[in-house]
Amino acid sequence: MQVEDRVLVWRLNRGDAAALSRVYKKYREDLLRLAGSMLSDQAAAEDIVQDVFVRFAGLARTFRLTGSLKGYLATCVANAARNQIVASRRREAVGLDEAQGLTSDGALPEAWAIYSEQFTQVGRAMTELPVEQREVVTLHLYGDLPFREIATWQKTSIKTVQSRYRYALDKLRSLLNGEVDE
Repeated sequence: MQVEDRVLVWRLNRGDAAALSRVYKKYREDLLRLAGSMLSDQAAAEDIVQDVFVRFAGLARTFRLTGSLKGYLATCVANAARNQIVASRRREAVGLDEAQGLTSDGALPEAWAIYSEQFTQVGRAMTELPVEQREVVTLHLYGDLPFREIATWQKTSIKTVQSRYRYALDKLRSLLNGEVDE
């Protein structure tokens, strides 16, 4: 656990709004990358990160840090992203006739132009992974969580998590090298 994070939590417990602002600035980009890679929708990722910080702010006075602050926040973001993925799968598909006239809630085309082609390719490849593998990759790479914590979170063995990670990286390499047909 980082000393700065301990101090920030101590300050949060005492109602210091500047400490919450520091936590937000410190971890926002990493959490956005995590949510964005799980969802492949930057607007939804921003909403999730914002919601997590709003809930975190509500807990600030009673929050007790037992591990990594970044890991805690990454787990919250990953849980929220997972819930959104599950909820979107439950939604009923809309036919083309019904969809006529609907507008998109997504980001404007100008906002998407900011992202590089590589980011787009990696994002597409990530969506090809099974959810469990995608979670392991994003929690490990973007959330900096060790495999042991991911195993606890996914309620599985560390060997399973390591296998999911290895299979995910193999598939990503294949997809990004054009070895797998889409």
